[in-house]
Amino acid sequence: MDKLLEIKNLRTIFKTYAGQVSAINDVTISIGFGEAVGIVGESGSGKSVTMLSVMKLLSENGKVSAGEIKFDGRDMAGLKEREIQAIRGNEIGMIFQDPMTSLNPVFTIGNQLVEAIKKHNRRMPAKQATAKAIDMLKLVGMPSPEKRFHQYPHEFSGGMRQRVMIAMALSCEPKLLIADEPTTALDVTIQAQIIELMKDLKNKINMSIILITHDLGLVADICERVIVMYGGTLVEQGLVEDIFYNPQHPYTIGLLNSIPRLNMGKERLKPVDGSPPDMINPPVGCPFTARCPHAMEICNLHKPVYEKVTENHGAACWLLYKQEGGEK
Repeated sequence: MDKLLEIKNLRTIFKTYAGQVSAINDVTISIGFGEAVGIVGESGSGKSVTMLSVMKLLSENGKVSAGEIKFDGRDMAGLKEREIQAIRGNEIGMIFQDPMTSLNPVFTIGNQLVEAIKKHNRRMPAKQATAKAIDMLKLVGMPSPEKRFHQYPHEFSGGMRQRVMIAMALSCEPKLLIADEPTTALDVTIQAQIIELMKDLKNKINMSIILITHDLGLVADICERVIVMYGGTLVEQGLVEDIFYNPQHPYTIGLLNSIPRLNMGKERLKPVDGSPPDMINPPVGCPFTARCPHAMEICNLHKPVYEKVTENHGAACWLLYKQEGGEK
């Protein structure tokens, strides 16, 4: 499969008063054309920062300190800000986590949609941009789009604001859509509608999707492949079937065990005990060592090697390490 996005050995740091935060450590990810990939992990695992690094939207105290990011064959690090702006929104769309804070409360929805469209199509007449904005609202299932076009964000429910954000992200028909927790704080009915909308749009325009979430059920519904992150590192990746039915990393197993199931009866959920690592003073070895029920001495001393289980499935865990004689 051709690669639309390639991230190699990415390291992202933030300078704070408390010290330097190593948010992303040596992460390598690739996304194919028309592929839907889920990135999962608990808060602080580095999911959003990885994608903000790709979009060059890090805060002033953050920077990519090492690694390579290629989008559609272009080296993102070598591009000027003007060139990045041409890609951002036009070729890579992003749905941010909180739609209310992502929309400007003093401008109408229509005004903000038209602005996003004309940003990348400066010669487009205002009437045509307005017509396209209304068409985008129709595409995302917005009721009474002509009326809603003239309304303000506070007049919309959470689900409707999320639809507006999706419409804005898709207004230039991007090759890649990054959806950061697109269904957070939405009720179950609206969540289902947003999921169906994203699946439908992926099929219609052959768009690649990166879904950042902690909801493994959502990943199973939309994605073909899953990337599991913990402590700023990639700990496991594979096809959805691999991750759900044959997880190899203890953290992935812990995440799956913490999901409520219909057949649980009176069985209690099994949380992943402990706390995430301190990223100002990250552990020398595996970041999951302090919480891992299978931790060994080597886990404290050295970062685990990424081992392939199958062609499309692998994990970074010393339990999988193959010695020279072929033994594990």
